[in-house]
Amino acid sequence: MRNSVFETILGAVVIIVAGAFLVFALSSTGSSGGGDSYQLTARFNNAVGIEPGSDVRMSGVKVGRVVSMEYDPEKAMAVTRLALSDDIELPEDSDAKIISDGLLGGSFVAVEIGGSMDTLPQDGSGEIIYTRGNVDIVTLFANAMSNQGSDNDEGSGE
Repeated sequence: MRNSVFETILGAVVIIVAGAFLVFALSSTGSSGGGDSYQLTARFNNAVGIEPGSDVRMSGVKVGRVVSMEYDPEKAMAVTRLALSDDIELPEDSDAKIISDGLLGGSFVAVEIGGSMDTLPQDGSGEIIYTRGNVDIVTLFANAMSNQGSDNDEGSGE
């Protein structure tokens, strides 16, 4: 009987600690839904590595997250909705690009501030016009290797 009470108490402690870790994880990633934000749209020709929940960063600091993604068949582009903190005001000529977080890491959307005096609206209708999609490192490497091989073949014909 004594063993059973000890195991029950130990199980309750484990559940409480796991719950505390869950609350900490949700609050530190910003997934708990708290905080004021507004949404912007950005269209990318290549959004590989980005998914809902990915970070939006400015100068390396997280200022928001990707809320949703969908494909626009008319323009053949990935349409993303970005939620940014209310205290961030972006000039209308700001740009967004997708950056890989290292070779094995995920990707995030990096926003760079433009120089315009006019800012994007914070009512959900704003759109970042200037975007650059993700560069696929493996494809670049394969292209470089195939170009290097064809350059060698052309030079050996003399």
